[in-house]
Amino acid sequence: MGNRNKEHLNQSISQVKSRKRVADHGEVFTSEREVNAMLDLVKPETERIESRFLEPACGTGNFLSEILRRKLDVVKKRYGKFQFDFERNAVIAVSSIYGIDILEDNVLECRKRLAAIFLDEYYKALYVEDCKAACIESVDYILSCNIVWGDALSLMTVGEHPEYIVFSEWSAINGSLIKRRDFTFHSMLQNESLNELDLFSFISDQGEEVYIPTPAKDYPPIHFLELAHAY
Repeated sequence: MGNRNKEHLNQSISQVKSRKRVADHGEVFTSEREVNAMLDLVKPETERIESRFLEPACGTGNFLSEILRRKLDVVKKRYGKFQFDFERNAVIAVSSIYGIDILEDNVLECRKRLAAIFLDEYYKALYVEDCKAACIESVDYILSCNIVWGDALSLMTVGEHPEYIVFSEWSAINGSLIKRRDFTFHSMLQNESLNELDLFSFISDQGEEVYIPTPAKDYPPIHFLELAHAY
């Protein structure tokens, strides 16, 4: 077998953990080259710090990790000379990334992988002597909320007591504050009438009528360095 064929075979094998997982869950991982080619189709959005992305079958985070790197590259370029500004915008970048996976080990690995990208590839690389534990804890907490063990088809969590998947919206306000609102994934997707009283009606940039569902829970603004201990 030629070297090129061997390389292709190794790449194919690395995209599958086991045949059983493929059979049971259709689990196949997308290669880095394919991930970047697809993300390049929406490149401006991947480089917008606050632009939100949801991967409904995120696996260990092949797509989400590359999106995070692109966002943190922008944060580093714009704010790397000012640690507080970098920390704030890095937290916003992390908070814009969401994932669901039906396998718990994938969820745990994805959270760990994204946290390591933030910490090892960017935060420590820039401020090795001055990394704040509170900033690291805020990132870890956001990832624990945003990367969900669940089933994107049933819209339910997986585990002993399934319930509707809930996602938190993290919005930066007033400089260092973050406003959190929780929405059920179900309410975000269901086809509700725009005329119902519990929905706010808006006009999109394209002139289309859209709606925003009522939050399941609304929290007071909190400093971005206090997120891990605020709830």
